[in-house]
Amino acid sequence: MPELPNLRNDKNKMPVQDPNVRIHNFKEVALGYEEAAAIDEAKRCLHCVHKPCVNGCPVRVQIPDFIQKVKEGDFEGAYKIITHSSTLPAVCGRVCPQETQCESQCVRGIKGEPVGIGRLERFVADWHNLNSNDEISRPAPNGHKVAVVGSGPSGLACAGDLAKLGYSVTIFEALHKAGGVLSYGIPEFRLPKNILNREIENLIKLGVEIKTNYVIGRTLTITDLFEKGYEGVFIGSGAGLPRFMGIEGESLNAVYSANEFLTRCNLMGAYKDDSATPIMKGGKVAVVGGGNVAMDAARTALRLGAEKVYIIYRRSEVELPARKEEIEHAKEEGIEFKFLTNPIQILAYDNKEDPKDQKNGFVMGIRCIRMQLGEPDERGRRRPVEIAGSEFDIDVDCVIMAIGTSPNPLIKLMDGSLETNKYGGIIVEETTGKTSIEGVYAGGDAVTGAATVISAMGAGRVGAQAIDNYIKNK
Repeated sequence: MPELPNLRNDKNKMPVQDPNVRIHNFKEVALGYEEAAAIDEAKRCLHCVHKPCVNGCPVRVQIPDFIQKVKEGDFEGAYKIITHSSTLPAVCGRVCPQETQCESQCVRGIKGEPVGIGRLERFVADWHNLNSNDEISRPAPNGHKVAVVGSGPSGLACAGDLAKLGYSVTIFEALHKAGGVLSYGIPEFRLPKNILNREIENLIKLGVEIKTNYVIGRTLTITDLFEKGYEGVFIGSGAGLPRFMGIEGESLNAVYSANEFLTRCNLMGAYKDDSATPIMKGGKVAVVGGGNVAMDAARTALRLGAEKVYIIYRRSEVELPARKEEIEHAKEEGIEFKFLTNPIQILAYDNKEDPKDQKNGFVMGIRCIRMQLGEPDERGRRRPVEIAGSEFDIDVDCVIMAIGTSPNPLIKLMDGSLETNKYGGIIVEETTGKTSIEGVYAGGDAVTGAATVISAMGAGRVGAQAIDNYIKNK
């Protein structure tokens, strides 16, 4: 007689570091399931015939099948099912917004909490990394070369799929370290770098070559790549251009884009006392924005010693775009949310009597105005409207702008015939990622603007398939 499913309505809880402890370290907050909890959570899956959760996954992981293997205690079998579709399972299990993708389609979520798909994916990947010694064998080479621009999630996914098909793949990365936004944008306490590095090392074992400090559009052009014998090119250069509000005071010292702030911390060790790239530590910090990047910046500032951290968001809590888990963790850590609030000026010290005063040119505070929600905008969200006469000041020493990013502007320098839209994103065929240049494909944030890791990976997989078809048919 088959074992009945676990009909409990709530997920197995994720063990986490105590908030009072974790605000003083950069260790991972979520600690992961033990085997017993993973198996118990897997038993909540009904293994639906139509697999609605798979439809919610941009890379089409066969979710019920891998969960069934977890239920049986065959964790390595579960890993093999996941990695058939996903190049970065340990990463995705940690940073993907499962609650709005695969888990949002889970039948168990109708009357309770959905199955903890992301938590199970993380468990399987971590179990494999700790327990498996399987050697990764390189596929037989097919004699064709492909170049990938950018080593973020879309580039890594594309490179992995092409390498499995026997292509000689070279990734060209602009920074000195591979990983793209996974490396410079996501803090250690959410995505430990040893986890990311292991996933990248697996790609290298597959035969992928990664060349850092190559800025395509400057160091080399797309034309150069074709002249070097690459038969196809995938552009996954991301959305690295930060946006600002255009308000007075944004050019002051101690005003950062979230990109700069997080890159200095995550990639360049700015938190160290002897760092060559120092950063503002301590004091009071205001982070403007409500997405995951804003949460990351705020929680990083706290760990760097800030005495008080505010998140300033112009809509209400209901509209916050950040993951629910990240919002909860930020609140547990004592970060204060200022909802229905929008900055209109960053205030500066101005000692006219002593122009040599070291505080000149630094942040003294942030002037805000209260907002109310009006009619829905083009995306259906209620538009924030200023309340006249409601201005007030917040005493802060540092401001971090986390209001979004745009595609890397160097895209336009890669090749003059590469068509882009008014936002700087590359124009592609939706089903293939094909650009205006023969043999060049693109995907991820370079096309869509800032989006999720898993959607970028999905675009990378689409690009890999399209490049394979293009070269075979050529």
